[in-house]
Amino acid sequence: MATSKLIILDRDGVINEDSDNYIKSAAEWRPIPGSLEAIARLNQNGYRVAVATNQAGLARGLFDMHALNAIHQKLHLAAQTVGAHVNAIFFCPHAPEDFCDCRKPRPGMLRAVGQRFGSELAGIPFVGDSLRDLQAAFEVGCTPYLVRTGKGKLTIDKGGLPPGTIVLDSLAAVVDKLLQTDQLIDETVELARSALAKEKNK
Repeated sequence: MATSKLIILDRDGVINEDSDNYIKSAAEWRPIPGSLEAIARLNQNGYRVAVATNQAGLARGLFDMHALNAIHQKLHLAAQTVGAHVNAIFFCPHAPEDFCDCRKPRPGMLRAVGQRFGSELAGIPFVGDSLRDLQAAFEVGCTPYLVRTGKGKLTIDKGGLPPGTIVLDSLAAVVDKLLQTDQLIDETVELARSALAKEKNK
């Protein structure tokens, strides 16, 4: 299968356990069970995987770039142990009061992902656990998926989800749904091709 598909994931609460006090060091980074295996399945089925994460802790001085790089190095190494690969990690280093364009719910970071991968964002799945994730996804035309991990249950309780938001238990459940849908599309295309070939041969 051609490696032309793209998926964008939030980090905290989707790939790894979240914390109200921020993930400030590699020691505090712990993957949600099944999340890295889900990324491996995406890789195996032709998906490029990008992460888009707000990291206001940088602006607030709770950790520095060295710590953030160490966290992401741990993520990459943990992914490799299960055969998974994250193609790129995008992050916003600003605080909300900086009013930047890259901090979700603003769309700048997701647009940067699209530019990096040369991909239109319309219909691209975006997986998050907070309303701001879904709002950014909706603004650029991504299909928003909300997981119940991380802050997901609280987000559901608060309501106001963008139209078309798909709610599932976890990243693994999202991947199940995506791959089932891809298989149905592939089978439909193959049936259509077979029907056309039969018509030509009549």
